[in-house]
Amino acid sequence: MASADLRKELDCSICLSIYTDPVTLRCGHNFCRLCIAQVLDTQEGAGVYSCPECRKRFQQRPALQRNITLCNIVGSFRAAQPDQEETGVFCTYCIHSPVPAVMSCLMCEASLCDNHLRVHSKSPEHVLCDPTTSLENRKCSVHKKILEYYCLADAACICVSCSLAGDHQGHKVETLDDASKMKKQKLRNDLQELITKTDETEREVQSLQENKRKVHKKSSGVTERVTVLFRDLRRQLDDLEERVLREVSRQEEQLSLALADFIQQLEIKKAELSRKMCHIEELCNMTDPLTVLQESHTGDLCDTEEGDKEDRERHDGRDLDVALISHTLYTGLSDIIAGVTGGCIIQEAADILLDINTANDYLHISDDMKIVSRSDICQNRTETPERFQGCTQVLSRQSFSSGRHYWEVDVSKSEGWRVGMCYPSIDRRGDQSVIGNNKSWCLYGYSNQCYVRHDSEVIRLPDDVSSNRVRIYLDYEAGQLSFYDLCVPIRHLHTFTATFTEPLHRAVSIKRHPWADGMGWLGFKDVFEFVPIGQIVLQPH
Repeated sequence: MASADLRKELDCSICLSIYTDPVTLRCGHNFCRLCIAQVLDTQEGAGVYSCPECRKRFQQRPALQRNITLCNIVGSFRAAQPDQEETGVFCTYCIHSPVPAVMSCLMCEASLCDNHLRVHSKSPEHVLCDPTTSLENRKCSVHKKILEYYCLADAACICVSCSLAGDHQGHKVETLDDASKMKKQKLRNDLQELITKTDETEREVQSLQENKRKVHKKSSGVTERVTVLFRDLRRQLDDLEERVLREVSRQEEQLSLALADFIQQLEIKKAELSRKMCHIEELCNMTDPLTVLQESHTGDLCDTEEGDKEDRERHDGRDLDVALISHTLYTGLSDIIAGVTGGCIIQEAADILLDINTANDYLHISDDMKIVSRSDICQNRTETPERFQGCTQVLSRQSFSSGRHYWEVDVSKSEGWRVGMCYPSIDRRGDQSVIGNNKSWCLYGYSNQCYVRHDSEVIRLPDDVSSNRVRIYLDYEAGQLSFYDLCVPIRHLHTFTATFTEPLHRAVSIKRHPWADGMGWLGFKDVFEFVPIGQIVLQPH
């Protein structure tokens, strides 16, 4: 009964057979390695893994740890409980009904069940072995004696006569048990090495599968961005086509009106000339000389010829302004290309996390380190050399010293803001700590006006940020930092060109209250007014 219970505990719940190379999941349940691997393979398509026994879910494909203790128990059980039915060997003496044999006698060349084994001869020459149907293979083909030894030189099983005479005389021999033990030990070593290699291969497979999932996820993201990009490109190209065609139509209409007016003038002049021609012809046909001579003077036609010639040349030379049309086209295409450069197929920035160790005490940083809000309550953080004093400003944790990156900032909830990049060596106190100094570049908005600043150069932009979202694009090697208004279509605001000599951190700043000490907004110290709490959200792309 105990043996049956143990046998039941050693069954795999998937194949319902005794464990083969048992492995354990983190939940503690055991399975055959091949069985659970096949189950996990079928679950991979759904992206969710679970234990077939307890249904516990795993975020990632669980690692399969070999259960050495259970493996040893299974091996011991198999050795102690041979599967008699699988051998297909039956007792030689049970002629009325087949009874599974438990042992075979090499001397008698017969297989024995439990009952016949009890009455079988116990003499040494009757050698018993596991049930087998090939008893003749257990005897020497030359001397017809039981194979009892193993020749190490020839790697062959031999009988006692072979060891004393014949081809194996003088060779080193061992008993079959000793030789079998040595071979089993070698096999165990080989098995352990194979198990180690199997575990390493399994880890490599899991690593590659994880990499495959990451590639698929990233590919999906890039595919989505490319789809959106080309949809936006098609829309922008359609808008540009309409704009260029409008310019062509405008020029055509303008030219047509001018030419129509001149044609009308020429028609009037033509009628006048015809009238004068008729009058001259009448004079030429008159016979009375006195009448011809007394007729009023018709005027000198040459006086107006020069002016008429200039008018004709001016109108004849007028044509579509192809240069203006080309300028409209190429400017539009350049804007579209600039938007693409800052938009999709570039190296992605990592998650944007703000460095609370640099945040001014009047800035509140969200728990996820992605949202900065101005607070009217001092946060009383520990004063450190990295923290900004005076200007309500904060830097990102990450810095960039190579590659192309871009991200977006939502400035819709702040009436006074600055966004840009700076070197880590920027001052943390005084007016020179505000981004836009000689160690930083920024775009800032205040009172519906937008500016860009670096060092002492301030440029007022013609328009405000209309979309409330700003895209910042960095090409470190090219030395370019660009700002875009994410309106429709995307509008290029400004590009700084520089040779960057340090890593660059992202920086954001929000206007403080007018009564705060050490205000750092150059040029606006006298026009501060209280506004609702400002907020800036950074989003990576």
